[in-house]
Parts: sequence; structure tokens; C-alpha cells
Amino acid sequence: MAYKDVREFLSAVEGFDQLKKLNGAAWDLEMGAITELIYHEGKGIPPAVLFDKVPGYPEGFRTLFGATCSVRRMALTLGFPSSIKTEMELIQAYRNKLKTVKTIPPKTVERGPILENVDRGDDVNVLKFPVPKMHELDGGRYIGTACLIITRDPDEGWVNFGAYRVMVHDEQHVAFYISPGKHGNLQRQKFFERNEPCPVVVCVGQDPLLFLASGNEVAYGLSEYDYAGGFKGEAIEVIKGETTGLPFPAHAEIVLEGEALPGDLKEEGPFGEWTGYYASSARPEPVIKVKNVYYRNDPILCCARPGRPPSDYLLSKCVVKSAMIWDEMEKAGIPNVQGVWCHESGGGRMFNIVSIKQAYPGHSRQAGLVASQCHAGAYLGRYVIVVDEDIDPSNTNDVLWAIASRSEPEQSIEIIRRCWSGPLDPRIPVGKKGFNSRAIIDACRPYEWKDAFSPVVESSPELRDATLKKWADKLFS
Repeated sequence: MAYKDVREFLSAVEGFDQLKKLNGAAWDLEMGAITELIYHEGKGIPPAVLFDKVPGYPEGFRTLFGATCSVRRMALTLGFPSSIKTEMELIQAYRNKLKTVKTIPPKTVERGPILENVDRGDDVNVLKFPVPKMHELDGGRYIGTACLIITRDPDEGWVNFGAYRVMVHDEQHVAFYISPGKHGNLQRQKFFERNEPCPVVVCVGQDPLLFLASGNEVAYGLSEYDYAGGFKGEAIEVIKGETTGLPFPAHAEIVLEGEALPGDLKEEGPFGEWTGYYASSARPEPVIKVKNVYYRNDPILCCARPGRPPSDYLLSKCVVKSAMIWDEMEKAGIPNVQGVWCHESGGGRMFNIVSIKQAYPGHSRQAGLVASQCHAGAYLGRYVIVVDEDIDPSNTNDVLWAIASRSEPEQSIEIIRRCWSGPLDPRIPVGKKGFNSRAIIDACRPYEWKDAFSPVVESSPELRDATLKKWADKLFS
């Protein structure tokens, strides 16, 4: 890997001119609104944004948004060459890595930059950092957005971390929401069922690769540390917390350590989520009593501002999710998958497109059904579109054209009911169970007569290449 921590990562990003530094933005809505404007109104590649000189906070106490939201920054994060230019090239490189990567357990060390400052007991104040209020209707300030919530299974001993949201209640208490079915929720519930406190570590500034691992479906029983270490090609260095013994990254920026007590609940939410809605309202959620805070000098609070797409972390979510679904489809026996794209408009989950080269009757339906229910694609999905190999799944015009011209609504749509969803789903009324349905739209040429389907109106590859060779300089100079 070309970097060791988020600071070296940002130095590299600044080197290829994709880092914007802004001074003077307020934590109360202004950072969030600026980030939204960059992704909705900006032109060209959206930069990573580093806020400093936040009113009311010391210079050097910074926040970072959009760390991985470009092809170049994603390639850097994953250790891929800068020659990768497109989303589909990124996905293919990620898939190739998945086929060869071997997990590497973390390495426990005694010292690391995260120990430069340690606040304990009454000295703990999580609001000493410029925690933003992201959206106008949010229930409070959220310190945990681009984060790792670290827990350990009390029976099996393995360590999990996930990107679950964390809302500040006061200087020493934060509430954390975990969607039903997520590994962190399962581990937390085991402690609560025994009427025991659940040890928790919240890391809110870290290597972007760890955040990518945190936000995606890693197999049950596999620690995200092992997974990320495999991608790094070396063990992630960790330090054991003084109170919990849980491992946190030695090169992290800010870490909160504490415990959640069964029955100790406070209202959490609402929060503007990746679906583009304040979908989950507010509800009582477990509270972490923060006992220790570890942080570097001039710490960087890593943030993600979800909202109406596109947002400042969606590209990275879409790339990784697409690669994982593609990999799981092949492992399930689906041949001839040509590409997968989890569209930004679906938050990287709700609108997924699969391109295949049809090989037998039923192939396209099989591909759609598996994509909708494999581990990486099952949670809070909505639509799976299956297209032929001549359609680029990341090209929205191509996909919509295939739906409009190759599908027949009466024959081409399958519905699956009572699938895995959750409270973040805006189509589930507040307080209702977390089921939804899936639509599989078969936008492939009908297999029985696909070779007789009307020819596409476009230049042959030979004519296109010859024309480009003759006219490219005049057309595209």
C-alpha cells in the first residue's frame, strides 16, 4: 500500500489535486450543506474536503468528507494502479483481488500515534471534536458516520466492526443504531440477553480501507481486520483498549471506548440516511457510556454525509458492492456474468444491474434471483435489472433503453415477497416489521429467439474504428 494512515492518504490525494481544504465552516449544518453542494452542483470530479478552523474549536481539529468518492481515490485506497480510469475497471480489479487475497490477522502493538492523547473518566468530552450536525431535520450531532463500531462475540471470540451510526447525547454518552441482522447487532444482543454490559469501541478517524471493510458484507465469523489486512498485504496494527481489551487501529485519529448497558436507552434519530430520506424516525436505542477517548495531535474526524444521491461516499459503496455481488453470483454457479453495477441512485443497494451473456433457457431469471438474494445483495434491495452483454450496466442510458425495448412488462417481471429489509427502508411504515419485496426485471432479449431479435442501429466495430482513426483529431481535439 502507498500509505500508512489517513494523513498519508490525504497527502497522496493532494498530490493529484483531489483535496479541497476549507477554513471557517461551522459544524452546525454548514459542513453538511457545503458537501451536498459539491456533489449536487459541482462540476468534474468531486474532491475530498478537509475542514479546518471550525468556529469554536482549536485550529487543527479537522473533519474530512468524501475521502474515497472518485475512481482515482478508490484505486489509491485499494492499492490499485492510478491507470484505472472507470468504475467497471475498478470493479474488475477488486474482483481479481478477491480471488487471490488471503486474510491476515491484525498485529497487536504497544504503541501508536492514537496514544498521543488519552482522556479518561471525568475528562472525557466527545464534543471537544467538531462533530457536525449534517442535515436540518437530524435529531442531533452525529460523531459516527464514516466509522468503525468494534465489538466481540462473547461466545465465539471473533471481533467485528461495522459502519453503524452514532449520535451524541452529551459529553460522555452516545447512542448507536445498528440495523437488524447486522453482525454487530447480533453480538450486542448476546450480551444484553445475559444482562451483561456490551464492550464497545467507536473509531471515528481511520485508514479509508478500514471504512470500506466496515460498510460491506464480510462473512459471518470473519473479522474485518483480517479482511482489510489481506487487502493491505500486511497485518493491521492494533492496540488493545484499556477498559474493554478490544483492538482498535494504532494509526487511528480518534477512538471512543466504553460499554453499553442492557436497558439503558436514549432516543436516537432521526438521521438523513443513504436512502435519501429520514426513513427511520427516532426511537430508543442503546447508549454507550464513554470511559476513554484516544486521539492524535491535530485529529481528523472522518465523516460521511448520506442523503439524496449522489452523496460523498456512494461511489465507493457502489464499486465494492458491485464486485461482491458479482463474486457471489459466480460462486453460486451463475456463468457468463459480464458486469454488475449497484447504481448510485439506489444508494448502492436498491437498484442493481447485472449484465450476462445468455447461455441457456432461464439463465437471465436465475441471475436476477441470485443477485437479489446473495449475501451482498440481500439487505434492503429493491430492483435487479438483468441485461445482455452488449449493455454496460454502469451506463444509465443503455440500461433504460434495454428495459424500454427488450422487456415486456407482462412477461419480464418477477416479484419476490417478504425479503430482508429494515427500519431505514422509506417504504416501511414506522414501527412495522422489516420486510420488503424485490422486482427482477429481465431486460434481456428473449432467449428462445434472441438471435432473431431486431438488429441494433449502430455502426459496426470496423466502421467505428476506421472512422475514429480518420476523424478523431478533428472531432475530439
